[in-house]
Amino acid sequence: MGIVGPLRWRSLSRPFRVLLAVVVASGVLAALALLGWKFYVPSHRPGLEAGERYGIDVSSHQGIIDWTAVASDDVAFAYVKASEGGDFVDVRFEANLRDAQRAGLKVGAYHFFTFCRSGQDQAENFLRVAPPDPTMLPPAVDVEFAGNCAERPSATELENELRTFAATVERSWNRPLLLYVLPDVERKYGIQQSVMEGSERARWTRRLFRRPSRKNWSIWQVSAWAKVRGVAGGVDLNVGAAGF
Repeated sequence: MGIVGPLRWRSLSRPFRVLLAVVVASGVLAALALLGWKFYVPSHRPGLEAGERYGIDVSSHQGIIDWTAVASDDVAFAYVKASEGGDFVDVRFEANLRDAQRAGLKVGAYHFFTFCRSGQDQAENFLRVAPPDPTMLPPAVDVEFAGNCAERPSATELENELRTFAATVERSWNRPLLLYVLPDVERKYGIQQSVMEGSERARWTRRLFRRPSRKNWSIWQVSAWAKVRGVAGGVDLNVGAAGF
């Protein structure tokens, strides 16, 4: 048996043998899970359907990125964090935008939407950092709980502020907004459908590893821990739909 010899194994009581077998099996499963997390999860990329392409989204948390290496790893587009709230500017935005474009990637800018500043203030902050550029991908907004303000607005308040942000940015860019809302925010507020209703705004959906059952997305976030050449550590991996 490896841990105990065959004679000693037969001499053990049945409950103890069962317990020992469970401990050994749990250890094996834990080791397999660790190996999967270390090797399979970071390297997993779903197969692409016709017209689809891989992309990443980054911020200053990724540090200095070798965008030439990123482009060589079958990554065709990137969304780069530009701003957050009413006054925060990502310190790596300009460098990431410039270097990614020079490497041949299609690039878009996104704003992290906070619960403690008005939609108008946030739109003006984003537009100061990322003014309209017809060569770029559509502007995007990221709505999630992690890293956000502790206060939680009502559904009506959040919807109104997000609509104000969207309308202001879209009026300036003359393009529909790309909306990224994490599932826990959507479950609490139900804002994604209401903010998108009656508009041409695109959906950036998050479903880790499994392809979404409904083809109602322009970007699908596949992983938050992907390994991509040129990026230190894990990074969000996305799939862009055909025509995006």
